[in-house]
Amino acid sequence: MTIPFFKYQGTGNDFIMVDNRQSIFSNNNAKLIASLCDRRFGIGGDGLILLENDELSDFRMVYFNADGNEGSLCGNGARCTIAFAKYLNIITENTVFKAVDGLHNASIDGDTVSLHMQNLSEIILKREAVFLDTGSPHHVQMVNDIDGFDVFKEGKKIRYGIYGKSGSNINFVTQTDVSSFSVRTYERGVENETLSCGTGVTAVALAMNHIGKTNANQLEIKTLGGELKVSFEKDGGIYQNIQLIGPAKQVFKGEIEC
Repeated sequence: MTIPFFKYQGTGNDFIMVDNRQSIFSNNNAKLIASLCDRRFGIGGDGLILLENDELSDFRMVYFNADGNEGSLCGNGARCTIAFAKYLNIITENTVFKAVDGLHNASIDGDTVSLHMQNLSEIILKREAVFLDTGSPHHVQMVNDIDGFDVFKEGKKIRYGIYGKSGSNINFVTQTDVSSFSVRTYERGVENETLSCGTGVTAVALAMNHIGKTNANQLEIKTLGGELKVSFEKDGGIYQNIQLIGPAKQVFKGEIEC
């Protein structure tokens, strides 16, 4: 069977996108998905995303990690799916869609996608880090020299050593200005450093505000793949109206022989 696919990227986080509204792609073949995400023997991508019909919203996003297993929320993947939905004329400027963690509101203006994240109330302080779940679990740890830091070695050590088989994404952060931070992320499921992680960037912004590194409620976060913005409101101990903002672009399209 020949299946059309599209390739999208959001600040270097890249995804294989399939319009699965007609159920043309089986989502229970982890081996196939992993092979398609392979950068040498397949199409290549940090993950694969199916856009499917949903009774309660404009569409449903089903996200698979590069290892072929269904994953938790992917922020950049969600922003790319919104851009894909607009390309397919499913939406115009605003949307409500379903992801693994529930319904999300979002908007798109040109290549810029603003994704509304779920409210957050639980942030766990560790000895040298902060742990929080922004749709996916994230360990946030500050380092002095982020450019020279061995993200793969240290990220893998923490991901398995502290969080075990289920794991956590591991973010290393350096503050660059009053409301600006640089972050590099080791992603579980990919099991390597990625150029950007949307839920990770969101986690960094909230963690830095929570521990008092910044009082700003709109932060600029630099990743290896580009810059993202995170804005939020804080009411008591609850972070709400959280927005992940940045570019999402179609790179190319083709066909998969399955």
